[in-house]
Amino acid sequence: MSYEKTFSIKLWAEDDRPREKLLLKGKEVPSDAELIAILIGSGSRNESAVDLAKRILASVDNNLNKLGKLSVFDLQKFKGIGDAKAISIITALELGRRRRLEEALILPKINCSKDVFKLMQPIIGELLHEEFWIIYLNNSNKVLFKYQSSKGGLTGTLVDSRIVLKKAIELHSTAIILCHNHPSGKLKPSNADKIITSKLFKGGETLDIKVLDHIIITENDYFSFADENLL
Repeated sequence: MSYEKTFSIKLWAEDDRPREKLLLKGKEVPSDAELIAILIGSGSRNESAVDLAKRILASVDNNLNKLGKLSVFDLQKFKGIGDAKAISIITALELGRRRRLEEALILPKINCSKDVFKLMQPIIGELLHEEFWIIYLNNSNKVLFKYQSSKGGLTGTLVDSRIVLKKAIELHSTAIILCHNHPSGKLKPSNADKIITSKLFKGGETLDIKVLDHIIITENDYFSFADENLL
């Protein structure tokens, strides 16, 4: 009997069943499709839960971030997915997102641009609108505070440099890092990005507050002004 052509997972060899694989070999071993199959429990008469999960993943280019953006209605378009299964998938992915958000709320030490990306991507990397944040640091480059300076639309946001620097003084911060997202997915800084960076850099110099970097974040990548020698 060919396991690939057997739609009931119960008839598969024990090592091939997603639940048993997780129990016997650990949570890291099952594939994304197998983990989703565990969530949905069963497929249909003509398709196993694993094959259904593979089909759902294929529709989002096997990207879990994209899968997390699907609605209950989007998931219900797949034969074999009803309210309960759609909600199970969405709930699991939302818990994963919140877990990453909680990890980001732990205030670390910033050593490089990648540290900023890891800190801020869970917060702004997947947003459909633009937000501008300031990371305030002490003289050891440890994060004192993360501040949402502004929240905008799909293509831009406004930043008040006076408020940004005033808050740095209030926090006794010696350095700041500018950070905002590009919902378009494009990493290239705009003229507006360059202008506000220059404005805050010059303003910070007069107050002895260093602008260490300006990071542009997308869903999967980032652009660093400091790394590209644009400061």
